[in-house]
Amino acid sequence: MFDLQGKTALVTGAASGIGEAVAETLAHAGAFVYLADIDENVGNAVAERLEQAGMSVGFVQLDVADEAACRDTADAVLEQRGRLDILVNNAGIGHVGTILETDADDLDRLYSVNVRGMFSLTKAFLPGMIERKRGVVVNMASIGGVVAIADRLAYCTTKFAVVGFTKCLALDHAKDGIRAVAVCPGRVETPFVKKRIAEYPDPAKAYEEMSATQALGRMATPQEVAASVLYLASDEASFVTGTAFEIDGGFSGI
Repeated sequence: MFDLQGKTALVTGAASGIGEAVAETLAHAGAFVYLADIDENVGNAVAERLEQAGMSVGFVQLDVADEAACRDTADAVLEQRGRLDILVNNAGIGHVGTILETDADDLDRLYSVNVRGMFSLTKAFLPGMIERKRGVVVNMASIGGVVAIADRLAYCTTKFAVVGFTKCLALDHAKDGIRAVAVCPGRVETPFVKKRIAEYPDPAKAYEEMSATQALGRMATPQEVAASVLYLASDEASFVTGTAFEIDGGFSGI
């Protein structure tokens, strides 16, 4: 088991889905985890559930698209804990459509969360990591940040940016003791995906078709993605940086 005892982590988009699974996995491994999310009610409920299970967590209400709020969050975390060891930029939103079905406002909306939010929060925490010569930044990209996906132009554009940002961050600050990794999941069976599938005329058929895009014939669970984040954030991955870690069930190989 990967040991994160004594570490402090912050996970954005932690109120549900992959973010919730990542926060729980890191906390279960011994880290003190800040759950950051725009949804205060659900986020607090998740934090309370983890606390009742004996884990060390706290909740922070945060809209990552708000640059000032990102700076304020970093200041508060550093004042309370003295440092941040692991930053997981997981918060993200999507949009379905080709360029003809996407307007500039759609692209700006995705960019403000998926890219600018990651940029703002990382910039706020990075100086403290550099000062201590130690820190890990895990950015949630997508297999759509490595290969193109039909009808996802805005989403893929931002996720390719996440991968590029991660590689540049890793290169620029390797000698500062900072590691940066992008995680690139394929389709994951999150509450959001389940809700979307339920809206299809034939949910069972839609589920089968989405599952079939992975060579393994199924979608990932949030816990499987969280397990990869745990490894990448741990000292066992001390020689891993600047990579796009694909956890896609063979999607990109089909």
